[in-house]
Amino acid sequence: MTDHTNHFVRPDVQAFLGFLNSTGAPPMHDMPLAEARASYVAMGQLAEADPRELAVIRDLTCPGPMGNIPLRLYDARDVRDPGPAVVFFHGGGFVIGDLESHHSLCTEIAAELDLPVIAVDYRLAPEHPFPAAPDDCEAAARWIAANSAALGREITGLIPMGDSAGGNLAIVITQALVEQPAAVPVVMQVPIYPLSDDKPDHKSFLDFADGFLLTAGTMQWFAQAYQAVTGHKRAYPIYGDHSTTPPTVLVTAGLDPIRDSGRVYGAELIRSGAEVVFLEMKGTIHGFTQVRKAIPSAQEDMQSIFKAVRLLLERLK
Repeated sequence: MTDHTNHFVRPDVQAFLGFLNSTGAPPMHDMPLAEARASYVAMGQLAEADPRELAVIRDLTCPGPMGNIPLRLYDARDVRDPGPAVVFFHGGGFVIGDLESHHSLCTEIAAELDLPVIAVDYRLAPEHPFPAAPDDCEAAARWIAANSAALGREITGLIPMGDSAGGNLAIVITQALVEQPAAVPVVMQVPIYPLSDDKPDHKSFLDFADGFLLTAGTMQWFAQAYQAVTGHKRAYPIYGDHSTTPPTVLVTAGLDPIRDSGRVYGAELIRSGAEVVFLEMKGTIHGFTQVRKAIPSAQEDMQSIFKAVRLLLERLK
């Protein structure tokens, strides 16, 4: 068990970790794949806040490189004026997660930002290893940019957003759409505790390898399934061009093994002159966005993220 004493841990986080670490449940990477995926959704049902009531929650699909990609549109309004939309990519190490695992979070984003949110159900590893996830996410983002009519709202810009693996995908898709523009521009990106690089020995990996929800064992399982190509910018966006990065809200968690991967990406953005609001949520864990019932302080963290997004949106006007 990792020594928690050297790190500030919020009381509600400590309580949740105490509960998780006492259940005796096998770690996710020791479960059969279908069971691991089901347990991820089940944890959300136990620990996540209830979904918000919205005017529109609609499932649809768009064409992808290997068949249709399921999408889900969220909007607090039936009709709205032209404006940007959030394109949301879920986390789960490229192996677990789907539209259901992040449903409550997407309703929260749509309600609080008062923007349409379109969640993308990209193909997962190990059945579909790298680059299936970025290929699907890019195809979906390009389709969303060009298909306001199918969505029933005029979309003038995209805001790629995601948590964990989805944070990685948000950066990768932003880079791809800046390099080769879609029908509307990327106006902002919001990566939340993203993996950005392939450095194997960040201090945060060592400090939080065990006992903080996301473990070294699970990360290894994800990595083996995803089969990302080292040094490839569609896997590790730290290798992309940062000089043209749109305004960014970058979020890390203080007790997260991949915290330092987010920090080094932020440093690259600042060096390149990108506009960045960097928020490190101290004393909390990777995955806090989806356990807002179990960790009430995570709801306040989400409010800070929304305020930062609103700040950058105001500056775009």
